[in-house]
Amino acid sequence: MSADHTDPSAEFVRLLRSQRVWDTELPSFDPGAAPDEPLPLFERWFAEAVAAGQTEPHTVSLATVDADGLPDVRTVMLHGADPAGWSFASHATSRKGRQLAARPYAALGFYWPAQGRQIRLRGPVTVAPPEASQADLHARSTGALAAALVGHQSEVLPSLKELEQASGAAWSQAQHDPTTPAPTWTLYHLRPDEAEFFQGSPSRQHVRLNYRRTDSGWLKELLWP
Repeated sequence: MSADHTDPSAEFVRLLRSQRVWDTELPSFDPGAAPDEPLPLFERWFAEAVAAGQTEPHTVSLATVDADGLPDVRTVMLHGADPAGWSFASHATSRKGRQLAARPYAALGFYWPAQGRQIRLRGPVTVAPPEASQADLHARSTGALAAALVGHQSEVLPSLKELEQASGAAWSQAQHDPTTPAPTWTLYHLRPDEAEFFQGSPSRQHVRLNYRRTDSGWLKELLWP
């Protein structure tokens, strides 16, 4: 290869290996002082992520499986967290909606690098009543409603022109009538069977606290990094 040209693969490897994680001071985490249930700890860590300037801390990776047991993952927005579960939304007719209908069990993964923290949840998923789903949608922005009104999520798109036309019509409708329903829009609740809180450490002595739901309440246990 000519000296004037760089091997793209070699350049990629160089860039990849030059990346570093947690080149900043990270918070400590005492699992012995953690609450008896995961929700209060999640709320505290979320507030601390916001205070630390973490970008989009409300985004979360959602993992599902299809009818054949093949995994799928994408990033969605958290819509809430309470004793009923951690909530997200989508069209029931989307790929994730169809997968959840076939196998109503999923996992959520938060990553907040500003503090070297991860939170992993997995458990059964239930569907909120239609009125709750529509209330959730109409509590969001005009853009969110417009996107929901476009519909056809995960379907094959013939052209970007068609998207432009459908989006324009949806924006007009959302601005004209902010209460317009999107019938397939669905609010989901993941009620975790397990919830793991990971605090990273530059020394690689990561602290992992796992909550497991039992018949008598939550069991807390430490995991090896």
